[in-house]
Amino acid sequence: MNVAIILAGGKGERMGGGKPKQFLEMGGKTILEHSVNVFEQHPGIDETAIVTHKDYIGTVENMITVNKWEKVGKIIAGGIERYESSLAAIQEYISMPDCKILIHDAVRPLVSRRIIDDVIKALEKYNAVNVTLPVTDTIIVMDESRQFVNNIPDRRKFHRGQSPQGFRCSTLAGAYEKALSDPAFIATDDCGVVAHYLPEEKIFAVAGEESNMKLTYREDISLIEKYMQKYKLK
Repeated sequence: MNVAIILAGGKGERMGGGKPKQFLEMGGKTILEHSVNVFEQHPGIDETAIVTHKDYIGTVENMITVNKWEKVGKIIAGGIERYESSLAAIQEYISMPDCKILIHDAVRPLVSRRIIDDVIKALEKYNAVNVTLPVTDTIIVMDESRQFVNNIPDRRKFHRGQSPQGFRCSTLAGAYEKALSDPAFIATDDCGVVAHYLPEEKIFAVAGEESNMKLTYREDISLIEKYMQKYKLK
């Protein structure tokens, strides 16, 4: 079973509009709707779960009705931190340890079918999969004062992470079990938890795409809209 878990739990309203950025509209639909639609229409996805803040559960329920989504099987109340939302989703599927879960940021509305294909295929062989793009800028390591350059490493070793990140449910659950028993645990992303607490587990990387960008800053809106026009996303 392949389950897409859409993380839409953030409640921050820094971008304005009086609502979280995943509920901002582009092209007549919210960012969240664009993201869910990609997985709803993908033949390799059996079920979708949406993790959202408890105050927006009603909003998501209305979206399911309006969009006639058939694959959305669960709406899950998320936590304050991102990792808490991932954990809430894991608990919903822990009874199916061999289930393959694809955890996707709701604010990446332009994820392609090709990326999802590649993640699902890679999960046939690996228990953890990331989506990455090579870094094109020079990487600079600063000293502790952050005023002086300490090192300039070979940028060919560095990639940017995207989503969806794919896992066997049992693998990610095992990584979090170890993480939560560590008093020094600092949340990164889900692949970061696997890398740190299950170092023996190889994390396979599939190629990302520039259009699979994350809506972070207000100026990102116009760029995402341009990509939407380019690919004629409705």
